[in-house]
Amino acid sequence: MTSLMDAVRAGRTAEVVSLLDGMTDAERRAFFPELRALRKELRADQWTSEARRAYPALHAAGAACQTGAAGVASWLAAADMSWWPASPGVLIDVLGDRAPAWLGDVAHRIAQRPPTARVPYELMAGLVRLSGCPVPTTEAYVHGWVEYIGHVRQRGDTVLARLRKDPHLTRLAAALFETNDIGGRLAWTAGEGPNSWNEAIARLTAEGVLDRKATVDACLARLLRGGPAADHRVFLRMLQALDLTREEQREHIADWLALAADAASVVAAHAQSVLASLALDGEVAARPLAEVSGAVLFRTEKKLVRAQLVLLGKVITRDPGTAGELLPAVAQAFGHQDSEVQERALKLVERHVKKAGTAEVREELALAAHQLIPTLRKRAAQSLGGSPMLLEPVAYEEVLPPAPEPVWLAPAPESAVEVAEEVGALLVSGGDVAAFERTLDGLVRHAYGAPDALLEALEPVIAQRWWAEPEPRYASTADDYFTRYHGLVNPGQGLELLLATLRGKVRTDTLQHALQHGTATGECGHSPLTRAFETRLWEVAYRIRTEPLPFLLSTPTWGTGLLAPDELVARLAEYRRLGARVSAADFAQSLLRVRCAERAEAEAAAERAAALGTAEGTRLAEWLRAGGCGAPVFRRRTSGNRILVEAGEIAGLQADLPPGMRPLGQAVSVFANRWHCYHWSEGMRPHWLAVLPEQRELVAVRMVDDLSTVAVDDSRGEAAILPQLAESDGAAGEAVHLCVAYGLGARHPEDRLAAVDALLVLAARGQLDADRLGADLGQLVRRGAVKPSRLLESVRTAAATGASATVWSVLRHTLPILLADLATAETAAPARGLADLLSVAAECAERTGAREELPHLAGTAERRGSSRLVAQARRLHSALAEGMAA
Repeated sequence: MTSLMDAVRAGRTAEVVSLLDGMTDAERRAFFPELRALRKELRADQWTSEARRAYPALHAAGAACQTGAAGVASWLAAADMSWWPASPGVLIDVLGDRAPAWLGDVAHRIAQRPPTARVPYELMAGLVRLSGCPVPTTEAYVHGWVEYIGHVRQRGDTVLARLRKDPHLTRLAAALFETNDIGGRLAWTAGEGPNSWNEAIARLTAEGVLDRKATVDACLARLLRGGPAADHRVFLRMLQALDLTREEQREHIADWLALAADAASVVAAHAQSVLASLALDGEVAARPLAEVSGAVLFRTEKKLVRAQLVLLGKVITRDPGTAGELLPAVAQAFGHQDSEVQERALKLVERHVKKAGTAEVREELALAAHQLIPTLRKRAAQSLGGSPMLLEPVAYEEVLPPAPEPVWLAPAPESAVEVAEEVGALLVSGGDVAAFERTLDGLVRHAYGAPDALLEALEPVIAQRWWAEPEPRYASTADDYFTRYHGLVNPGQGLELLLATLRGKVRTDTLQHALQHGTATGECGHSPLTRAFETRLWEVAYRIRTEPLPFLLSTPTWGTGLLAPDELVARLAEYRRLGARVSAADFAQSLLRVRCAERAEAEAAAERAAALGTAEGTRLAEWLRAGGCGAPVFRRRTSGNRILVEAGEIAGLQADLPPGMRPLGQAVSVFANRWHCYHWSEGMRPHWLAVLPEQRELVAVRMVDDLSTVAVDDSRGEAAILPQLAESDGAAGEAVHLCVAYGLGARHPEDRLAAVDALLVLAARGQLDADRLGADLGQLVRRGAVKPSRLLESVRTAAATGASATVWSVLRHTLPILLADLATAETAAPARGLADLLSVAAECAERTGAREELPHLAGTAERRGSSRLVAQARRLHSALAEGMAA
């Protein structure tokens, strides 16, 4: 026994095979427990040289020493074996003496594994050959077969030649059309000639090796099923290589109709061309052609839509009797989002309307004309007749989301068990500002009133933290973990600090030093916000250790972080009654959060605060009467193609605040501040807003550079904060609007949607400065920071929600900047993107009935030619000019 295990450990695979050949089944089975133990041993550190040497021999020996097909299949396809497996030839050698039925069972079991298991095709095919079993048609087997056939490095060998020699060609070729994600592998070989799968399948079909009808049917069925783009391209080329006869095309009219309506663009275009040929030969009846046209005409691909309109026009010209069936289908394009498509459809209807046989058809066309844009609707009323309502303007009503209402913060959890549950949930999945603040207040209250009960309730949560283990798995201590590196990088780590403090894992001198000096490294633009956030937590931790607080003064009243002044006065009165010492950072945070915008409320609360007779009451009264900390002077700066904002110092945030919070009043400089930092946690940004809930400009000015990256650098996720920025309080000035502008030009759809949400929330709250935002967008597009195509998607989305007036109010200030450049040729104007923006603006102007003169628009509209840019400029100019003379 020792000799076999020694050979396996040494990696002497040939010796292992020789030893196994001389053993009986019982002797082999006796070795398996030792082999399984060795596998467990190697798996603990499978990257050592000893493990890499032993694994191939272990792979072969383990397969040979088992008798169950399921066990052998699991061993052969195991993930840990796939890095250094035995060769397929060796595995087939050690298994080759088994019964054919058993070998077939193993072959089918390993073929059932997903392709990611990387079971060698040669092993599966070898077992199939030895057993004589039916060839598997699983995804793994077909992927392996395609890859094996495609390796044609041998001289004179081709894909076609290999397929001819394959005994299972018919079954595997049929499975090819049923296998997922196979297109990329099929396209890997040369695109033309005998090494092309498309040409090889077509040749074998033409020779009768493969059944032609079955192959054509399977290819069309695969295209109908859809899938990745690579599959579409490969199987479409295969269909084209088969070169269907006219009779075969006629047999599949239903398939062509379905593909034209729903398939990927490239496939739909081919199906449309086949249908056009059949329809012009009278092979397609008018009704199915009309039904498929309804789907095709509402596709977003303009090329397909135009081709369908051309086809319908030709069919009606060839057979006027089809007009009554086909013209209503053409009229469905009256509702297309593109005005050029509407105009093409209207021209087609006007050309053939006299061929419409009945008054009912003409009435149907006239009713459909209500969907046209106003200028075309007026033309349709003259050419098609019908109801005079076509000429009546439709009253427009702006649809905006309801302005968000402040959400009251729920009271702190009443029991220690509830606090523990809330803490556990926040550590696992995070949470919003409201959940964090009420849980934090709950921890403070129970640490003051019942610390032992709190610690007992928190034990299941604490036990899961690495720093609570008797022998920590990391070299650093809890003190190092919370103070070294980059400070408290997220709210969860702040909660962990309090748990570690309660458990006695953080020293008191560590807490005191961090409170006095801070822990956040570097002085980037975000440091003041992060420093203020963590200063309060370090102070809470220090007071838990030395002098617990009865509750927090700074717990907000609403989920945005705002604190009602009456509530703060009541808390200070309770502190006076208890004789508790106020925490400096907690009180400073309460000042930053207290609502001052409601002046009557603030003045009344100031009187009550002054009457408390405490230093904190007097300071609160002064703060409320002064209206808060005041606002800095903002100014714009440019950096490359970016537009950024700087802010001056704020004296109100420099005095009487703890050292950790004074940096909030420092100036913000585009060039002096370091913006590369370690504040990567997206969960921190809402808490930054909650630090200064009534001064969102002070937060936004420190995030403009971050938000610019979603448009300029194609980063992802930074714009997620925009809806919360819009819902926050305080002035929405240059910084807020620039943040939204960059979000509207973001690379990724989720960031653009967040920016659209912010735009609509600002509009609903009456805080949108459309002039400022529109001018910002124009300058950013002009400088290349925002791409017109991305801005187009954002404004289209906003308009589609029913906010056409809002979108127009923004674009009316964006377009003149771009049109001015086009008129003076100062810059290379983004002609294609500008045309689309003009189209959205025209649609919004038509819907809302906007009547004004847009600078530089007339010059563009008067240009010669019929380009899309000029056409859309004329459309917008016409919409804005209509009725101005009256």
